[in-house]
Amino acid sequence: MLIERVRVIDKDSDYTANVLIKEGKIKEITKCDGEGKYVLMPAFIDMHTHLRSPGYEYKEDLESGQKAALKGGYTTLCSMANTLPVCDNEKTIEYIKDESKRLNLCEVIPVCSVTRNLEGKEIVNIDNMIKHTNLFSDDGNTIFSQSIMKDSLNLSKEYGFKILTHCQPEAKIIKRDLNLLEEIGGNLHICHVSSKDSVELIKNHKDKGLDFTCEVAPHHIYGYDIDYKVNPSFRSKEDFESLIEGIKDGYIDIIATDHAPHSAEDKMKGSPGISNIEVAFSMAYTSLNKYGIDLNKISELMSYNPAKILGLNKGLIRVGDDADLVLIDMDEEYEIDTNDFVSKGKNNPFNKEKVKGRILKTMRKGRVLYDYR
Repeated sequence: MLIERVRVIDKDSDYTANVLIKEGKIKEITKCDGEGKYVLMPAFIDMHTHLRSPGYEYKEDLESGQKAALKGGYTTLCSMANTLPVCDNEKTIEYIKDESKRLNLCEVIPVCSVTRNLEGKEIVNIDNMIKHTNLFSDDGNTIFSQSIMKDSLNLSKEYGFKILTHCQPEAKIIKRDLNLLEEIGGNLHICHVSSKDSVELIKNHKDKGLDFTCEVAPHHIYGYDIDYKVNPSFRSKEDFESLIEGIKDGYIDIIATDHAPHSAEDKMKGSPGISNIEVAFSMAYTSLNKYGIDLNKISELMSYNPAKILGLNKGLIRVGDDADLVLIDMDEEYEIDTNDFVSKGKNNPFNKEKVKGRILKTMRKGRVLYDYR
């Protein structure tokens, strides 16, 4: 496949080129003059996706969730553990991996729960589960026990896995977790940061040299003061602007969707969450562009940094790398239409709002797995 006269953008690059793809790899990049009509970026990596399978397939299943992700430009997903049964055992994690391999769509990295059945009382069998994943999270449930969190951080240091922590009340638990990290070490990633107080804590600890990473969700950097149930909640304009500044100043490491599809009935009953993976890039770009944050930075947040955190050789456009790529029409403005979502979850409060940046094609290892045209 030869992609002609595209604007190639990743964390470090912005130039026009012809890009040759052969046998799933980027074979050749030939720079040329002028401006490309479309933008070619490294495919996006989502460290925080709820695929709902096994157990909640009426909300989402592995096929619908991955096809929705591909429509949004994502080829690598970390699937969260709040399934039924909970992903706290080898049988469940092997099912997710085997079924995803059979589908042959996205690369799916299952996240194991930190505690059995997400109950926050007993840590899972790390010796068994570390064979299958190095990501652990009780997302959706805060680990309130300080001793469990302390033991988890110690184990993360010993075994080399990463804890993705869900914090509510947000700033209070972030402060606790960062103080524990400072005391004993470990590998910590803070999920869906949404408040000014949280950003201040993150800034202070990073400025002291503490080593950890954190994420924001696209909906928290797109809207504020919205009466729609997500977890954590939509915040004030002041909180929203603090997240933007945190991105600008380099304190926020990644954008992760927290894609949380629900049935209409479950949403009516108060289930928190938003279905957003298909429009996550467009939402992020539409908002961040207004604040002078360019595509290089967005690529860093959505591709390079997640790859670095996960230890994947992805996130840049270089000769010899896998052709995990997304082609985008940056000039096209379109309406979010939840009726057109591939995801089973249509729960998105921004339906009918206009965003910019249409995903045209998504490729994984050179295979076009989504094509808008």
